[in-house]
Amino acid sequence: MRLSKLFKNAPTTNVTGLCFDSRKVQPGNVYFCLPGMTHDGHEFIKQAVEKGAICIVHSKELKPEEMPVGAIYIRVADTVDAMNQAARIFYSKPSDKMLMYGITGTNGKSTIANVIRNIRNKKEPTGYIGTIAIEYGNVRLQPDLTTPDALFLQEKLSEMVRHGMKACALEVSSHGLAQRRVDGINFDVAIFTNLTYDHLDYHGTMKSYFEAKSLLFSERVKPTGKSILNIDDACFEKLQRISQAPVITYGIEHECDYRAINVQILPKQSKFDLVYQGKTYPVVTNLVATYNVYNLLAAIAALHETDMDLDVILEACKNLPQVDGRLEQIDMGQPFHVIVDFAHTPDGMKKMFQFGRQIAQTHKLISVFGSAGKRDVAKRKVFGELADQYCDYIILTEDDPRDEDPAVIADQIEEGIESSNHVFIEDRYEAIRQAIESANPGDCVLLLGKGDEPFIYRENGRAPYKGDNVIAKECISKYCRHINEAVDDVNEDESFIEE
Repeated sequence: MRLSKLFKNAPTTNVTGLCFDSRKVQPGNVYFCLPGMTHDGHEFIKQAVEKGAICIVHSKELKPEEMPVGAIYIRVADTVDAMNQAARIFYSKPSDKMLMYGITGTNGKSTIANVIRNIRNKKEPTGYIGTIAIEYGNVRLQPDLTTPDALFLQEKLSEMVRHGMKACALEVSSHGLAQRRVDGINFDVAIFTNLTYDHLDYHGTMKSYFEAKSLLFSERVKPTGKSILNIDDACFEKLQRISQAPVITYGIEHECDYRAINVQILPKQSKFDLVYQGKTYPVVTNLVATYNVYNLLAAIAALHETDMDLDVILEACKNLPQVDGRLEQIDMGQPFHVIVDFAHTPDGMKKMFQFGRQIAQTHKLISVFGSAGKRDVAKRKVFGELADQYCDYIILTEDDPRDEDPAVIADQIEEGIESSNHVFIEDRYEAIRQAIESANPGDCVLLLGKGDEPFIYRENGRAPYKGDNVIAKECISKYCRHINEAVDDVNEDESFIEE
């Protein structure tokens, strides 16, 4: 593409790509000097030019000695905005060629996005970008961030278009909104799940956290689109006021456009009646837990408001594909429950403990969890308090410790534990093994925090990790083999006696 197509009055020089990381510049790239939290992109202009950048887009006034020869220099008021607009053009405005669903909120983004993708796929090819994966057609990639950086995001959306995708469900994180990673996308549907305590190490206050989330509704959703809002959440009225698109509501506790009544939560399925425009539709789904009823309502509303038949949607809800690591029930024939979930916020943990308690009933509720290093320290004691309220046995372990000592993190969680039996086992695999081997028939084991993530952050960065769901299956297989061996021994003894 010609540089003149990206910037007015620019030369017709050929552009091979866009970049904001000087270490990754390729010959022919445009380099954007972005402001960062620790470094400023203007500091690396020389390195970018040496690596072959043909154009430098900057916002600060540069001295002659700061402008190495061999590149074109374009000064703009806002390099982030310039990059977003250039990326839209360079990748041929891919989001304009698909039906774009954006999902934000503290919890539930992955589940809603995957439900939308799986059901929408029955009508037309649909992609997904989020915490779990980047998926379109037969392509499945491991993401680095819930919401990728603007250049990577536009590139992947462009690839989706080339692979025939007609729609895309995109998880939109508060970081992604605050850092303007989705400024180059106009969403047809914006979905809000809930707002609870999280990410205050980055946003500072709940007010700032909300303001970041609200950008999806005040700026990024098309005025001709739809805002799908949870009427039962405390932020509903604020979002309703600022939304630039018509608002569609869903919930359980209040009258709304898509309401669930007569909710029944069972160990393997949920049942409720959906009330829509005065009519009642019976719904049965393999998703469990009350919070997943909310997630399903949001997905149903989003799909129906984008011209999918309601009967088709509800039929698909009966047997939805398991979302890896999201309330994933590991059933390999063992006589107790094992549930893996990504829960890593106080609200998410509380909901999982409540669901686990409901499943275990009078049996033991065993939990395995930790808290991420170099992240919000205040919630660690809260995790302990919540676990102490619901669990019979708690195993504290590592969870992305980074350069913090997992034992110190565990000590901070323990400050909230007063009565429940608990132990610290640093190695997460060993912690899961012991939880599973300590379970008796009827017990419920919760493995929380990592879900299906195939990595764990340690002092030197990402390290390989199998994922809690994979490890759980391995441990259960060994456990069940021991059970079978014991049964075989008993049968052999009884056979001997009969002879």
